[in-house]
Amino acid sequence: MSQSDQTADSRQQATPPAISVATQPKTRRLAKLRVHLANIYRLTIKEMRSIRADAVVLALVAFSFTVAVDAATGASTEATNLSVGIVDEDHSDLSRRIADGLTPPTFQPAVEIQSTEIDAAMNAQRFLFVVEIPPNFQEDILVGRQPSVQINIDATAIAQAFNGMTYIQNVILNYVTQFVTNREGLSGEPVKAVTRVKFNPNLKSAWFTSVMQIINNITMLAIILTGAALIREREQGTVEHLLVMPVVPPEIMLSKILANGAVIVIATGLSLVLVVQWWLQVPIAGSILLFLGGTCFYVFTVAALGILLGTIAATMGQFGLLAVPVILVLMLLSGAMTPMESMPEFLQYLMNIISPTPHFVVFAQGVLYRGADFSIVWPEILAMTVIGSVYFGFALHRFRRAIFES
Repeated sequence: MSQSDQTADSRQQATPPAISVATQPKTRRLAKLRVHLANIYRLTIKEMRSIRADAVVLALVAFSFTVAVDAATGASTEATNLSVGIVDEDHSDLSRRIADGLTPPTFQPAVEIQSTEIDAAMNAQRFLFVVEIPPNFQEDILVGRQPSVQINIDATAIAQAFNGMTYIQNVILNYVTQFVTNREGLSGEPVKAVTRVKFNPNLKSAWFTSVMQIINNITMLAIILTGAALIREREQGTVEHLLVMPVVPPEIMLSKILANGAVIVIATGLSLVLVVQWWLQVPIAGSILLFLGGTCFYVFTVAALGILLGTIAATMGQFGLLAVPVILVLMLLSGAMTPMESMPEFLQYLMNIISPTPHFVVFAQGVLYRGADFSIVWPEILAMTVIGSVYFGFALHRFRRAIFES
């Protein structure tokens, strides 16, 4: 072999193998992804330490998912212990049966008053209901007439007034029907209605209000904590430290959402198990893990909304003024307090498009009350994801303009 051939062979052995051109961009992308994930992780740890050092925030989270959930069950709209007066101008066996049928725990013992006392008693808030039975009531029933029973209602307590009115009407109709049936020698009522109540057999409002209160607390805290975290850094000047670091706006936003969202999701799980199931004895029909998984998507959405409000407000006071009406609208028009079907159609359509809360309420009720699985509730998760993506994109645009370009 000649000397030139040996030199060429040694060069070929010393030359490293060529790297494929196609693998170089992929390697760079993986390296950038690792850097982004590392930055998000470190910023999330920073946010976690900030939350741990803030005793007020920790107390607020603990209060919201313990005492506030328990207190919500006390605001019952059930017809219980209602005050009722009765004006008995007939003094018959049937009128006495009706008066005796208004019994605890739905009603307080009926108090007999005179017809001239009705207005004064209701103006003084002595009675929520006053039932007036006219003279010759029983006699008119027996001869086939249709006498009228007047029910006076104090409708300032609208929920109890409506429910109590229904109970009083049922008591009167049941006793009149029973009285007529026995006098005419009939074997019983011609039709027997059998009612079966699903998902809440005893119609306990605590089963509903406890879970709905958790949903309201998730909404409130996700918006307040993320927005306040951004405002706090702007007021303290620590956001300037982030501007000189090799981080990008999406990393800062995601770290705040992840840190505050993790605290809220963990507190939600503990509240469901310890407060709702154990303390309040409310049965959970579905999977708590599935509910917490859907909660992650919802927290992401409302936390992005909180950051959006934080970019609009310059101070904590302005943020509070912005956050309060937004939170109230999300709560009141979510379907958690009143059915969505009772709202105007255009408002239903609008809230289902711009707000994730109606979708989360449907999701929570389906999973926790009805035991629905993922195949049933996935449309609600998808809707929350789409709305959250829009919020996050708009918040990111505002974040870049308000923070990085200021």
